[in-house]
Amino acid sequence: MSEADTLLYLDGVTVTFDGFRALNALSLVLEAGEMRAVIGPNGAGKTTMMDVITGKTRPDSGKVVFGSATDLTRLDEPAIAALGIGRKFQKPTVFEPHTVWDNLLLALAGDRRPRFSLWARETGEERSRIEAILETVRLTDQRGRLGGDLSHGQKQWLEIGMLLAQEPQLLLVDEPVAGMTDAETEQTAELLREINKTRSVVVVEHDMAFVRALGVKVTVLHEGSVLSEGSIDHVSEDPKVVEVYLGR
Repeated sequence: MSEADTLLYLDGVTVTFDGFRALNALSLVLEAGEMRAVIGPNGAGKTTMMDVITGKTRPDSGKVVFGSATDLTRLDEPAIAALGIGRKFQKPTVFEPHTVWDNLLLALAGDRRPRFSLWARETGEERSRIEAILETVRLTDQRGRLGGDLSHGQKQWLEIGMLLAQEPQLLLVDEPVAGMTDAETEQTAELLREINKTRSVVVVEHDMAFVRALGVKVTVLHEGSVLSEGSIDHVSEDPKVVEVYLGR
């Protein structure tokens, strides 16, 4: 694999909190255009890994390189977001008193200072971008509903849409299907596969059926390091993974 194909590269990343090693010399390579699922038991380091990539946590040692040569460990959270890394947390945070359409308008990359936000008419270009995002996240027929009136699954999709509005190259998604119905879970797998056609995605998840539905390479973390990596079938059969995580 050439350097040009690598979008994100973690090398020997270690993070310690009060003597506890949350990440232990973690190394991981994500190719441009790839979707990767990251699984592992609680305390395996999944959230800390996302925190390091987005600049929320600084590692004690190691490198985190985005694109050809940008060292993320030297940048703060806003600078990393501006580079094109978007993060979706487990709990959806949408503007509940605003419509689905206005949530997306507020999120569009560009000048969205409060003074400007909802008083300005959106331009034709912005309208067509919002239409496209609504279609991607399956909320076209919900455009006029208030964020607070959506189902839990729809709020998750709206928040993914708000991230897409910021045109990220890399989307980090934390447990997107927690609390969803089976139908919503299935639609979310479809949605992420759709998004992956144009951007790279890292999904942290516990739901193994959902990970299987994504059909992508899986990285299993344990005690802050990579325990196993490969297809869902490969990691599911790995005796080490069965022992620490699947517990069959």
